[in-house]
Amino acid sequence: MRKSKINVTMDQDLIEYVKSYADEQRTSVSEVFTQFILNLKRAKAKEPMDIILSDPDFRDSLLRTIKRVKSGDVQWHKYEEVF
Repeated sequence: MRKSKINVTMDQDLIEYVKSYADEQRTSVSEVFTQFILNLKRAKAKEPMDIILSDPDFRDSLLRTIKRVKSGDVQWHKYEEVF
């Protein structure tokens, strides 16, 4: 898809925050805005599962859990044992 530029006016403290956040996440400011807008678009399209899966921490946790289940490293418990 062809990309275009957009100008956004923001308070200086927000600009510094988004730059710092992008740096901490090892991504770009442009990608932070792209993900934010995509989340808005998914919410409007009523695709809540896409919103959940777009969270990097949740996605990583889910992939680790799937890997543990597939490898047999998960110890299963009966409902009565847990509650």
